[in-house]
Amino acid sequence: MTLWICATCGVEHADTPEPPAECAICSDERQWVPRTGQAWTTAEQLREADIQVELRDVEPGLVAVTSSPQVGIGQQCMLVVTPSGNLLFDPIGYVDADAAARVLEYGSVLAIAASHPHMYGAQVSWSHALGDVPVLVNEADAEWVRRPDAVIRHFGATLELAPGLALHTLGGHFAGSTAALWDAGADGRGVLLAGDAIFPNPNGASVSFMRSYPNLLPLSAATVERVSSRALELRFDRLYNNFGRSVPENAHEVVRTSADRYIAWVSGVHDDLT
Repeated sequence: MTLWICATCGVEHADTPEPPAECAICSDERQWVPRTGQAWTTAEQLREADIQVELRDVEPGLVAVTSSPQVGIGQQCMLVVTPSGNLLFDPIGYVDADAAARVLEYGSVLAIAASHPHMYGAQVSWSHALGDVPVLVNEADAEWVRRPDAVIRHFGATLELAPGLALHTLGGHFAGSTAALWDAGADGRGVLLAGDAIFPNPNGASVSFMRSYPNLLPLSAATVERVSSRALELRFDRLYNNFGRSVPENAHEVVRTSADRYIAWVSGVHDDLT
């Protein structure tokens, strides 16, 4: 079985005799195709490259899953550990039997979910390696799935996975951009895994919002107000993105003040300063 994996984004594609002509995810304006053209790898080639999957505790009950060297975009997957079962969020583009076994050492996995299509990674392969657990795909982004499979389940605006663990649609970067809310995180103050929908800046004291990060395409003021308002309906004090950045405290307030700042600039309030 040949599982084609886009070398740029790391998203696995269906088994076909030849690789697709293009990766639709990378051809979209939010991503990019190298100047040298579309490139593919396979799960077998990655295994031969001796990819190492690393697990690291981020805080009690939250584990970062990464690979070295990175595959595709190189996101930091998060394993949320709860008494009722665990969530694998934003799966990386590579999995082997050893990586799956180490993930299962933290307990059974309830589901796999990605914040948006750039983070689909090897989501179906992870599912099969973990016992065919459900892969949850936001129905607003269902068209972007590159490897259809019976393990995929669609969900709408909100989905409770376990007591104190739920998926919430924020939109913005993608129509189905999804955050995972973990009530017990941050010593019970709440953690929001926001993917790319709400992106911490380097100082960890502000965030931003974009349609495309690599291509620097902004979102409108109305969209940022909608995304931030949906997030602010939730209770959280700490926020993580999908690349290791965070707002370690007061994240709820930071989202509000950062959204206000963004909206003011794109609305022309500060044009006299430019």
